[in-house]
Amino acid sequence: MTDTTPNLDQMSAPSSDVQMQDMTREWNYHPELPLQDPSIFQWPPNPAYLLGWLARNWLTLSERVCMAIAAVALWYFFYPSLETAQSFAFGWIAQIYVINFVMIFVTAGTLHWYFYMRKVQGKKLKFERRDQGKNNKLWDFKDQVLDNMFWSLGSGVLQLTAFQVVTMWLMANGYTPTITFAESPVWFLAFLVIIPMWSAFHFYWVHRLLHQPFLYRRVHALHHRNVCIGPWSGFSMHPVEHFIYLTTLCIHWVVASHPIHLYFHIVFQGPGAAMSHTGYEDLLIKDKRKLALGTFYHQLHHRYYECNYGNQEMPWDRWFGTFHDGSTEATAETRARKKRMFG
Repeated sequence: MTDTTPNLDQMSAPSSDVQMQDMTREWNYHPELPLQDPSIFQWPPNPAYLLGWLARNWLTLSERVCMAIAAVALWYFFYPSLETAQSFAFGWIAQIYVINFVMIFVTAGTLHWYFYMRKVQGKKLKFERRDQGKNNKLWDFKDQVLDNMFWSLGSGVLQLTAFQVVTMWLMANGYTPTITFAESPVWFLAFLVIIPMWSAFHFYWVHRLLHQPFLYRRVHALHHRNVCIGPWSGFSMHPVEHFIYLTTLCIHWVVASHPIHLYFHIVFQGPGAAMSHTGYEDLLIKDKRKLALGTFYHQLHHRYYECNYGNQEMPWDRWFGTFHDGSTEATAETRARKKRMFG
């Protein structure tokens, strides 16, 4: 993990621009605004930038490398073998369910304990000034964290397991193409890099679908009760949304992959959602940034709704006119879009 920490006092200092001062007053912390474009899809192509992006994400102990390590460990030590999955049986299906339950519980629970119970980092790099909700009828059990735990560990774990079980069964029976590292080392490594890109592309379009008024009011609004997000918020969704969100895993039904690719994708979609919804930009150790977590890009989505449907590394919001760069002008445009959509 590399140390890229600027001075924290400088990071929190408001801009001299009046509009940026207004934006600063709305947040506990935000990065430098307006948000820049970190996408690798640049024209003309920039090989040096692309190599730097690959190095940051795959040659350091980054979030994605941690997930890949977890996927290898799950394949080698925990999940049942593909041979076991050739026929449906309670034993191996239950094994996957328990592992997924524990994985989500430990990841979200540990991050919640660190940031919100022990408050190890205080409010350094925390986007929202407010804390998570309690004693409010908006939430099931009148508590935001319990509400989020219920949907994450209930519908979330169940559907994540169902998609994984079906995919493993297809792989085990030769109904979907599979590879080994020895057979296709280049594609094996390349597909690990591609999976987060595919996930971001899929997420942008299904997310826009979920924001259409009919589905938003009946389905996606449950997730958007989380304005002040926390680790348990990421995988807290309506069952219909869980199904739509997890269809990203169907790529393994048609594209040649290894179980490690599937497990990496599982970790990216499940525990990864907890990591990206901590409400903090990075995990700090001795005031040094050690692990990238949430992004202000997605925090803006939870605050203003009709913007930033994708993620900041991919260009979809910029290409299709739904990008919020953190400026007051972008807020006005987003509110106007919301008014047009919902009347």
